[in-house]
Amino acid sequence: MPSNSTELNAEKFFENSRGFKPETLPTDAREFLTEMARQARGSILKMTTLAASGHPGGSMSSLEFYLLVYNFANLRPSDPRWADRDRVIISHGHTSPGVYTALGHSGFLDVEQAIVGFRLAGSPFEGHVERSAPGVEWDTGNLGQGLSAACGKAVAGRALGKDFHVYALMGDGEQQKGQISEARRFAIKYGFTNITGVIDLNRLQISGATKKIMPQRIADNWRSDGWNVVEGDGHDLDEMYSLLRTARNDTVKPTVILAHTIMGKGYPPIENDHNYHGAALSEERCIDALATLGFDDGAEELENLKAKRAQGVKSNLSHPPRLYPTVATGSPRTYEVDKKIDNRSAWGNALVDLAEENSPGKSNSAPVVVFDCDLAVSVKTTGFADKRPDMFFQSGISEHSTAATAGACSAEGALTFWADFGVFGIAETYNQNRLNDINEANLKVVCTHCGLDVGEDGKTHQSIDYFALSHSVFGWKLFTPADPNQTDRITRYIASQPGNFLMVMGRSKMNPVSNSQGDPFFGADYQFRPDRTDKIRDGEGATIVCAGAVLGMGLDAWEKLSESGKSVRLISAAHWADFHADDLREICEFGKIVTVEDHNVNTGLGMSLSSELFSAGLAAQIVKLGVTRYGSSGKSADLYKLMGIDGESIASQTLALLDKTTSVEKKINSSVIA
Repeated sequence: MPSNSTELNAEKFFENSRGFKPETLPTDAREFLTEMARQARGSILKMTTLAASGHPGGSMSSLEFYLLVYNFANLRPSDPRWADRDRVIISHGHTSPGVYTALGHSGFLDVEQAIVGFRLAGSPFEGHVERSAPGVEWDTGNLGQGLSAACGKAVAGRALGKDFHVYALMGDGEQQKGQISEARRFAIKYGFTNITGVIDLNRLQISGATKKIMPQRIADNWRSDGWNVVEGDGHDLDEMYSLLRTARNDTVKPTVILAHTIMGKGYPPIENDHNYHGAALSEERCIDALATLGFDDGAEELENLKAKRAQGVKSNLSHPPRLYPTVATGSPRTYEVDKKIDNRSAWGNALVDLAEENSPGKSNSAPVVVFDCDLAVSVKTTGFADKRPDMFFQSGISEHSTAATAGACSAEGALTFWADFGVFGIAETYNQNRLNDINEANLKVVCTHCGLDVGEDGKTHQSIDYFALSHSVFGWKLFTPADPNQTDRITRYIASQPGNFLMVMGRSKMNPVSNSQGDPFFGADYQFRPDRTDKIRDGEGATIVCAGAVLGMGLDAWEKLSESGKSVRLISAAHWADFHADDLREICEFGKIVTVEDHNVNTGLGMSLSSELFSAGLAAQIVKLGVTRYGSSGKSADLYKLMGIDGESIASQTLALLDKTTSVEKKINSSVIA
């Protein structure tokens, strides 16, 4: 059989068997898959040798269950984004050679393109699985996240009313990750019997035997969390087919299959050798391996493939565009300035409105899904939980898994929110949210109790790096609302816009900001514009720029300065990056700026604004006020005063800047006169 023949007819051959319909693996299917596995092993060795890197060992041990899932699950190779398809998540993403070749020989993509382009700059066939390869659902490689992503797909399926199965294909080394245990419990709690896990139990990882690196009782771990655990020979097609089919039809509990495999299976000299977990064969050894697998022209083919690789890869593959939901945002609420309320409550109220506006039965509405990590009362998601308990997922103290689960859910078209404290939802889960960015998710993360405004909880809970972390990835956009009215409007805005958003707030109650006439500044006809700042008060001499809720202190400072006869301009910035050119000129007009933020002063608003001004060719003296050290426990107002960002301190620093600038100007004028 020619080396490229299976991909030409695999889809047609298996089309009537999708969904694991046959009770046992048909004889002709076994023969077909046996030959496909032989060819795929050759492809794995070719691509890793040509790239002189990659992970052939685990790719060859996982191959049989890859081929079974891709050919018997409800998938359409010619229509890989079919809406009702089963979802297949590859958690041990370093086995991309096995994934790409299994997909290629199963008809999803051009095998030779994958072989030639593997790990080549500009190629869609990267070193860890990528969604640019048809059939890949989620970019992975940071181990331990696949089951969480599978849970997210299952949540979305339930929310959207879709009846698909989800496969989480994993390695045994990554079972050492705690995040997997978080995901296991979540799947059991919410009855996701439509998830099947498969673990490549080859007992080796990059540094050696798993029992020496970190011994664990994998079967016992899964069983203790409530999963059905079965074991079998991962290279026996009949046995693995039977286990996969039984797991798919189990409606009592989800099943994990421990597939006992051999690393490097198919080429005896490297079998059970952990050195080939992440090392390619030399060309000489690859030719020998290809001969062992029955390829007589290995040397000649390698030379041809090398020549093609040298010419680069021409491919039209790319990440498929996300389909973002249409969301009804409803009418904003307006909170009066004479009644104190916290931003948290305003966000919670807006969330309830979104649930109502997008409730079942309303036309063109997207289901709203909310995740919580044992903080519902504090982060104000209880109102939503009462209204839509079926769409509220209480994950317990499992932030790492929840971040990945929520991201994967959001990518399927459900409007997805996750609320948490800032130190957990941002700092602790940076890597998970980085992968949500890479996967072009549509997640809305709302973090409360940020900055010194966490109050009595003290320094371990002070999220003072939220802008720096979110600004270190490319797709996330961060907003810090100034008061409850702006919080309401930003909530509705991020719900309606595609992409990942982070909304940050503290915990304290406040009077909503008023305009000069005493009416709510962010009420009535106010329209939130993410690209613009808001001029709260006008003046001259200097500009005070406040980030988020510290605007209250900025107003206090403005009033103190006005009482002393000093006129300054007061600006509120909800978005700290990519300032509009007109706003930069307005901020810089007097050449004197004071920035105020409840954030590490070295990496927040002040530094971002300085960079923007410099890039725009504008000059000004800037005094940066913010968090300069870890704070202590106490009332937020007292902590602000200790850190020098209360109204009195802001006014004092502004006066000092005005006086200093005046002295400099006098010296310059005297020099000119002389």
